[in-house]
Amino acid sequence: MKINFLILLIAALIPMILGFIWYNPKVFGSAWMRASGLNQEKPNNTKMGLVFTLSFLLCFLMAFIIQFMVIHQYSVFSIFMNEPSAKDPNSEIGKYLADFMLKYGQNFRTFKHGTLHGTMGGIMLATPIITISALFEQKSFKYIAINAGYWIISMGLMGGIICAFA
Repeated sequence: MKINFLILLIAALIPMILGFIWYNPKVFGSAWMRASGLNQEKPNNTKMGLVFTLSFLLCFLMAFIIQFMVIHQYSVFSIFMNEPSAKDPNSEIGKYLADFMLKYGQNFRTFKHGTLHGTMGGIMLATPIITISALFEQKSFKYIAINAGYWIISMGLMGGIICAFA
């Protein structure tokens, strides 16, 4: 199996696009600012170009790992990763992998399935991380809910795109 970097780049854009909507003052932006202790009157010394560039790179890393959560066929290849003959299409393992992909290569490769696993990742990975940090930072439940909701939806959409098109 080959990694489709174009789809991963597209999936990495999803949190950026959703963030413009989600954190808009007319959606959750005003509530998020109040919950996080920020306000629009404070001078903004943040270098937004750097923030968006780093955010995109981090979203790409997320997309890269999400593909292994949502595309089950990768687990078969990981079993044979250290076998030297796995890359030889004429070897026993090479023939097995080719036959496996022919029979099962498209199983569970849908947007719906990827969205399920991406959402599960958002609930079971992103939400606990956000919650633990927020508890130590003494943030409110509203803060946790807004940020966790954003990442659950982002990871769900990323998983759907990656699973269906990678």
